[in-house]
Amino acid sequence: MHAAGTEQYIEFNMEEEKYAIPIHDINEIIKVQTITPLPNTRHYVKGVINLRGNIVPVVSLRSLFSFAEKEFTKLSRIVVVHHRAETVGVIVDRVNRVTTFSEIQPPPEQVGGRDGNLFTGIGLAPNGLIGILKLEQVLLHEQG
Repeated sequence: MHAAGTEQYIEFNMEEEKYAIPIHDINEIIKVQTITPLPNTRHYVKGVINLRGNIVPVVSLRSLFSFAEKEFTKLSRIVVVHHRAETVGVIVDRVNRVTTFSEIQPPPEQVGGRDGNLFTGIGLAPNGLIGILKLEQVLLHEQG
C-alpha cells in the first residue's frame, strides 16, 4: 500500500469494469475511425489506422480481455499509447476522465478474472476500485 501522489491517469470503461492508464503513456485519445484489417494477425489486432500520415496498429482491449465484441458507439475511443518504440491504438468502450488516486494497492493474483500481472496496482477512487493497467504486460499478454 502506498500513496499515489499526484500522478494522473486516464480512467476508462470496458463494459462496466473501470481501468486506468498513466497519462504519461498516452499520446492522444481519438474517436474510432476506419480501421483497415490486416490478414494473418492475432485475434485482438483489429488492423491499422492512418493517423496524420503514420500507420498505427490498433488492438481491441475487448478481445484481449475476452469480452464479447460489439459495435462501436459514439463513446468508443482509440487511446493512442507509446509501447516500446512504437505507437499503438487501444480501443476502449468509453473514456471517463483524468483522475488521480489517493492510494494504490498492489494487485492481487487475479483482478476481475484477469491475471494480476496485467496491473501495476488497484487505485482507490471515490467512485470505486480501478485497475491500473501495465501496458507492457497487456500488449504482450497474448504473444507468449
